[in-house]
Amino acid sequence: MAQIGKIDEKSCGVVLLNSNTKKYLILHYPSGHFDLPKGHVEDRDKDEHETAARELKEETGISEIEFVDGFRELVHYKYQKDGKPSLKQVVFFLAKTKAENVKISFEHQDFCWLPYDEALKKLTFDNARQLLIKAKKLV
Repeated sequence: MAQIGKIDEKSCGVVLLNSNTKKYLILHYPSGHFDLPKGHVEDRDKDEHETAARELKEETGISEIEFVDGFRELVHYKYQKDGKPSLKQVVFFLAKTKAENVKISFEHQDFCWLPYDEALKKLTFDNARQLLIKAKKLV
């Protein structure tokens, strides 16, 4: 496995599938990109699942989820933070819900529930598309 470098920031996120409609939740961020729900690990979180569930609830209002066993995927990317390069790690889980109502937070400008093919096209980043492909294979 290739060396990644020192992780400066860690987040956890969710690939969320509505088990009734078979649609995936995609969030529209103010910077214009479309991505999956995710957010920073906080000291109060007991584990990665708790972080992912808390962030999903904060960003979408959805709290009734069931994590799917066998899906824990890591994404790494570099970005500029305060003018300096920073390496971020995001741990993604796959979860199912029957909830359809979304109350997006101030961190987002819109959301959409999309069938797999449309969600794959809508996602901005290749790493998010790869997560969706892996999730689809599991469910």
